Amino acid sequence: MSRLLPMLLALLLAGCASSSPREPPRELDFPFAPEATLRASAQALMAKGYVVRYADADLGRLEAVFSRWPGYRVLVEVSGEGEQSRVSLAATRGGRPLPPQTLDSLLVEMQDRLGMWR
Repeated sequence: MSRLLPMLLALLLAGCASSSPREPPRELDFPFAPEATLRASAQALMAKGYVVRYADADLGRLEAVFSRWPGYRVLVEVSGEGEQSRVSLAATRGGRPLPPQTLDSLLVEMQDRLGMWR
């Protein structure tokens, strides 16, 4: 019995430490240069109250956080060449992945900032 209790405790803690499955990122192609697309994503996130913690135009990456409980984090990756780019968005809330469709409003905001609806 004395050996069983530590083994059960170890199994329970191992279950807590396992990572949750990642949601696939939300992706969309834009007819704009990667730099412009990354800038539009930063502007759209800041307009929604996010704070950009990290941005690197050379790598095409951006991380923004919203500190209200339970804590939101958005990761943006932009790739492409010339006047074509692909943006990939992933988000977490409280460390857990959010469904990709929750990022649709951000993609619409980016399209608007880039002038796709004019």
